Amino acid sequence: MSAEAERKTETIPEWKREEVDSIVEMIESYDSIGVVAITGIPSRQLQDMRRGLHGTAELRVSRNTLLERALDEVDAGLEQLGDYVAGQVGLIGTNDNPFGLYKELEASKTPAPISAGEVAPNDIVIPEGDTGVDPGPFVGELQNVGANARIDGGSIKVVEDSTVLEAGEEVSTDLENVLGELGIEPKEVGLDLRAVFADGVLFEPEELELDVEEYEADIKAAASAGWNLSVNAEYPTTQNASTLLQNARGDAKSLAVFASIEDPEVVPDLVSKADAQVRAIAAQIDDEEALPEELQGVDAQPAATEASTDEDEADTETEDTSDDTEAEAAEDDDDDDDDEDAGDALGAMF
Repeated sequence: MSAEAERKTETIPEWKREEVDSIVEMIESYDSIGVVAITGIPSRQLQDMRRGLHGTAELRVSRNTLLERALDEVDAGLEQLGDYVAGQVGLIGTNDNPFGLYKELEASKTPAPISAGEVAPNDIVIPEGDTGVDPGPFVGELQNVGANARIDGGSIKVVEDSTVLEAGEEVSTDLENVLGELGIEPKEVGLDLRAVFADGVLFEPEELELDVEEYEADIKAAASAGWNLSVNAEYPTTQNASTLLQNARGDAKSLAVFASIEDPEVVPDLVSKADAQVRAIAAQIDDEEALPEELQGVDAQPAATEASTDEDEADTETEDTSDDTEAEAAEDDDDDDDDEDAGDALGAMF
């Protein structure tokens, strides 16, 4: 028989059996179950944290062997959490998802002083500025721990941000005293989530730490890219139907202008186009007297057609102006041909 099976079947005292049953009941009451480290948290502060979680999560602290037994009895994959039950830990249950639980626990952490002998969880920095301490031996204490300090204007000042201890190094008694004098609390106290199990999946903290703003930006960028793809691929959806219809109307109008179709809706564009072509040709003639009076001194700038305006509006809505339609390209080619035809016609006038 395996060690795990022996542990499940061995006889245990009644109070332990009741405790395990109570833990199992708690585990089965929630959608997400996690293991949290409570090392270094004073009992009074731990009680405050429990009260703060009331209504959203439940913290259960017991002997590690009993927590592991309860996880084994529930099974359903929860026994994986047993690998994280070591040291001072507790189980936390919530109906929130693992990401929400992690965010809530991180937000509930509070600054706290650090004691000699503890390992710095991050770089400890004494910031630049006036310490508010009168000149005296304290300036030497600051310098001894690595702070760039001096007496200035009747008080002790730190002249630049000074890293006095790097993450992973042990805090000395001198540094503890200096930080205490300055009121610097370099560590955070709270429930550290080691792992959480939900919907058959085990999550570790690094998988739950999200930059919400960056995540939202990624979603918006993906939605925008999807929109442009659907419009450029002419894949109709409820969201892009009006834009596709606008694009189709613009393409149809461009084609009608290119083919010189005398439709009532296109005639104004054909007239504008012809006028622009005549003006462009007239502007190339140096001798104005050779032109009819109505073409002398004309503006060479072509008038914008209604069709091109419609196309610009449609292109703006798709947020992607890099692709020209075949009709637009054909119209550009046709402009050169029409310029030559109009030149021949103008020459025939004289």
